[in-house]
Amino acid sequence: MKTISKVIDGKRVIIKKPELLAPAGSLEKLKTAIIYGADAVFVGGKEFSLRSQASNFTLEDISEAVEFANGYGAHIHVTCNIILHNDNLEGIREYLKALDDIGVTAIIVADPYIMSIARDMKLKLEVHVSTQLSTLNLEAIQFYKKLGVDRVVLGRETTYEDLKEIMAHTPLDIEYFIHGAMCIHYSGRCMLSNYMSRRDANRGGCSQSCRWFYDLYDNGMKLNQEDDVPFSMSSKDMALVNHIHECIELGVDSFKIEGRMKSLHYIATVVSTYRKLIDEYCEDPDHFVVEKDFEKEIEKAANRSLSHGFFFENPTKQEQLFQLRDEHPTQEFIIRVLGYNEETGLAHIEQRNHFKVGETVEIFSPHQKNMIFKIEKIYNKDMEEVDVANHPMEELYIPLDKMVFEHDMGRKVKTNES
Repeated sequence: MKTISKVIDGKRVIIKKPELLAPAGSLEKLKTAIIYGADAVFVGGKEFSLRSQASNFTLEDISEAVEFANGYGAHIHVTCNIILHNDNLEGIREYLKALDDIGVTAIIVADPYIMSIARDMKLKLEVHVSTQLSTLNLEAIQFYKKLGVDRVVLGRETTYEDLKEIMAHTPLDIEYFIHGAMCIHYSGRCMLSNYMSRRDANRGGCSQSCRWFYDLYDNGMKLNQEDDVPFSMSSKDMALVNHIHECIELGVDSFKIEGRMKSLHYIATVVSTYRKLIDEYCEDPDHFVVEKDFEKEIEKAANRSLSHGFFFENPTKQEQLFQLRDEHPTQEFIIRVLGYNEETGLAHIEQRNHFKVGETVEIFSPHQKNMIFKIEKIYNKDMEEVDVANHPMEELYIPLDKMVFEHDMGRKVKTNES
């Protein structure tokens, strides 16, 4: 078992800090994830990747992503996790060679054929076993070791007790989901979308049929449903924000956040929260206190209700959203900071959602603690005073007596007045 911590100057510190791995569905989101503290980002290419509705990356995009990541000491992982049919075989070798030449750190793979050819091609990039294969035990990890892979991404159904056993004996690096949506079936084994919409979940076309609303029938008779709300099978999102310290102490190599389809605000909020949490714990684990502030910060993104997933045991009814959609963003993303003039005290901003003079805003940042202020004035690009910011992506200026930084973001804070 790897050494997790040691005593330095009389204080125990974590020397095996886990990688924080974030999702990105676009170059803008990728750059934001890295700026807000991700050690690595996973993206999907135009070929051989799931999440066909995401803004998947061309080879030119991936090259730009690698160049940007290199400037921050971060890494790029590319999903090649489609389940191959015969008509997908053409071009796979050329694609893997191109990714390797670009400098991608790893590919995330579900089909054993891709694992084998990546090994035979002697590529520099690592091969990671996708969560699509629902790996939940040591024997399976030993099997993938023989195939020459470098890391296994465990299924979301891995409990903490199983994780302890795996980390004590694994011959490979382990990646573990800590945040994001849960599948109503075993990860990667769902056929519901195929039957309902002829869109293959294992080939990038999942229509999320489990989240649809259904009427229930018994022997042809429609059942009465609570409050006459149709039935759905969606589960609450996983958030291990209160259990990260337990996973760090096991030596997990990489913590994975789900959500390539999520918004820029979501990525920045979730990544920055886990970044701060991991860093604070690793700096002084014996005096770290799990604070509710971390959980409250996570809830400011556009999440559904949160749960611990399979961390302790099989989820119960309480971890499901039967008959509920429960989308509940608590704060609205309205501002992206483009710069700040210390002489004039004006923040140069980009509008992302409607806001007006008199509203309360919270700025959050990868550089400093959150701050809350009331918008007193708004100026357009001609420095004319306006009352409302209602043009998407418009560049504006607002007075601020505290410095903000490029890439900081602002959320509208709900108050009794609003």
